Amino acid sequence: MTTTTAADAAASSATSGPSLRVRTTQRVAELARFGSVGGVAFVVDVGVFNLLRFGPGDLLADKPITAKVVAVAVATMVAWLGNRYWAFAGKRTASPIRELVAFGLVNVIGMFVAVACLAVSHYVLGLTSPLADNISANVVGLALGTLLRYVAYRTVVFTGR
Repeated sequence: MTTTTAADAAASSATSGPSLRVRTTQRVAELARFGSVGGVAFVVDVGVFNLLRFGPGDLLADKPITAKVVAVAVATMVAWLGNRYWAFAGKRTASPIRELVAFGLVNVIGMFVAVACLAVSHYVLGLTSPLADNISANVVGLALGTLLRYVAYRTVVFTGR
């Protein structure tokens, strides 16, 4: 018959890591930071795009694609900085260049997820209304792309190694 002492229980608890409640709280906080960074990056994307297209000086008034590329590039940098220094601050690596490249690749893959959702809905299923395009790209595609980004940021980009 084996008995467990209070010291044995404390040692077992210390080696197994934080409790489920603590881990859940930490994950929820991380998800909230990740979502907040994404929200700020979205506002930057839309704001820069509209400023370049319709703002003072008509910088890129006749070049919507160029304006969008610039806006996405700026928003991506904002998202990387926010995720690196806030959302996943405890998991930064010693190589910011490697992180930035991996972050960029993950975001390109996330973009392809949204585009693939739109392509399947529009061309395969024949759902071609503006509402269908927006739901497939900006609801389903955005949700799946965001899930992919979150998992990839945790496992590939911000690894703490």
